[in-house]
Amino acid sequence: MSIIEKAFNKAKDQGDLPNVTQSSSNEKNERVQPDLDDLPIESKAEKIEFSSKTNENHIAEIDWDKLAELGFVTPGDSNTQTIEEYRNIKRPLVNNAFGEASSGIERANLILITSSLPGEGKTFTAINLALSIANERDKKVLLIDADVARPSISKTLGIQSSPGLIEYLEGQDITFADIVLKTNMPGLKIIPAGKQHKHSTELLSSNRMIKLAQQLSTRYPDRIVIFDSPPLLAATQGQVLAELVGQVVLVIEAETTPQSMVMESVNKLASCDVVLTVLNKAKSNNDASYYGYGQYAH
Repeated sequence: MSIIEKAFNKAKDQGDLPNVTQSSSNEKNERVQPDLDDLPIESKAEKIEFSSKTNENHIAEIDWDKLAELGFVTPGDSNTQTIEEYRNIKRPLVNNAFGEASSGIERANLILITSSLPGEGKTFTAINLALSIANERDKKVLLIDADVARPSISKTLGIQSSPGLIEYLEGQDITFADIVLKTNMPGLKIIPAGKQHKHSTELLSSNRMIKLAQQLSTRYPDRIVIFDSPPLLAATQGQVLAELVGQVVLVIEAETTPQSMVMESVNKLASCDVVLTVLNKAKSNNDASYYGYGQYAH
């Protein structure tokens, strides 16, 4: 029995986990089908591009040394345990997006990372998952900071903030290509959250956001799109965004988050096709922190 399975069994016996499919992890820290020909976002000649049109003259330099110090998976990472844990976490998600399991899962390549409360490790999970998938030679990832109230992806990665999702949703002469940042990691692009906005919930539930999600899923089905979402019980935006994706990863802080709050979050995700839970900050018998994985649940 692996350390992950032992931790799961222990947590389950203690009543720390909800009765849904589960995972584990550590931290050093009415859907609509819009007509794509009818989109005001880009003209037909200006389809969303993940390569040649996205900030061609600027590459956001990720601070790998900083990430390594914080415990993230990096290209030069020698922590094989962390690498293996993230391989376990991402595999069911990637299989759901591109494998036989993708049949019947709408927008399976769109993945939302969220939690019940702040501080459980959702952003750490979102970034590590994006880095791990992008590290595969045949995979491309777009990481979107959709935690517009408390954005942190740009700061964590050590890149400068720039116009992002909020500016795009406002529609003030901002195109998709204006907000997508190339990075110094091949296969990984980023969309920052953008500026603070008092009507961010309304913007995230707008037709423009719905159409953007539809485009990201149908026009580029070979890309994984990861949304870092606000906590479900701290803001309404998380539940709004969950309606737009095909898969959700719910991060749970081990031995801290009350089961009642986890179940409340699970109820908010009842309409989602796939929900994967990640038990974060769990400890093995030798006191080593780790991430783990679980199966997906319809």
